[in-house]
Amino acid sequence: MSTTALNDLSRYPIVQAPMAGGGSCPELVGAVCEAGALGFLAGGYKTAGGLYQEIKQTRGLTARPFGVNLFLPQSGRPADPAAVEVYRHQLAGEATWYGTPLGDTDAGRDDAYDAKLAILLEDPVRVVSFTFGCPAPETLAAFARVGTFTIVTVTSADEALAVQAAGAHAVCVQGVEAGGHQGTYRDDPADDGARGTGLLALLTRIRESVALPIVATGGIMRGAQIAAVLAAGAEAAQLGTAFLCCPESGAHPLHKRALTDPLFTRTALTRAFSGRPARGLVNRFMREHGPYAPSAYPEIHHLTAPLRKAAAAAGDAQGMALWAGQGHRLARELPAGQLVEVLAAELDTALSDLSGPAHRSAS
Repeated sequence: MSTTALNDLSRYPIVQAPMAGGGSCPELVGAVCEAGALGFLAGGYKTAGGLYQEIKQTRGLTARPFGVNLFLPQSGRPADPAAVEVYRHQLAGEATWYGTPLGDTDAGRDDAYDAKLAILLEDPVRVVSFTFGCPAPETLAAFARVGTFTIVTVTSADEALAVQAAGAHAVCVQGVEAGGHQGTYRDDPADDGARGTGLLALLTRIRESVALPIVATGGIMRGAQIAAVLAAGAEAAQLGTAFLCCPESGAHPLHKRALTDPLFTRTALTRAFSGRPARGLVNRFMREHGPYAPSAYPEIHHLTAPLRKAAAAAGDAQGMALWAGQGHRLARELPAGQLVEVLAAELDTALSDLSGPAHRSAS
């Protein structure tokens, strides 16, 4: 498939990011797609059966193309059990405070990947994207045979080259500004001090390295920013945090309010909640435990899951994983369809300002 195929998936070059953990849900995806953007369900952290039901619900809300994102199974050796155990002891006070046991770190490392692949190959959706690695060439070829457009998240030119060699249709270039987990293939704690590259610099480097269509993501909250990444060589922009405040979003109300709450002044990358670098609003849990969290994904994700759930139930945003990109203070509490329309109008204005009377409308 070509660049034209990517642009044909939606009216506007706007993609609603797949936000695992509840943000992406059928109601949000359906509203986004009906408004002319490309919505994504998050397959991560769901059972295969749960994902199948969400796909079915989404099809009942829209006949337009939508996507599903999958997490690649974690390769390499498992986390150091001793480091995980030390972190378990450190979190004992949290478990006592919230009145809940810590989670089972042996709850699985593959996120039911094979079962989800089987569902998506048997009953295809228009787009499937992948995070935390590049699928096998055979997997990408299988999706191509059933007419599914494939996108793989990358955070470096080397990763983009690997994706191109494997046969994916496009890459999603993720800048360090992005909220949630960084999609890096190699998770090395030695990189934590200087992790990640800003989106525009990374986008330019990858644009000059591969011939694949690019979806750009990381801190994008306004139509003018969409115009900027299009001018830099992307075919579309992916926004996550911008859609979290929408009433259709499945994010917890505390999470939605925190995005624009003056109490939360900044974001940071942390391993505190999952054992893998992820950007979120800095809160008490991140400050107290982030410096000591080991590189141990998904073990730490499973370990802290009951704590995060209990904190949400108690109305305590200081104990939750408040994933957010660097542009979170620009979030707007608009219905998803209206937000797409506002972004599209802003994009059209920005393109007009850039190109003058001869500009081509985004619509």
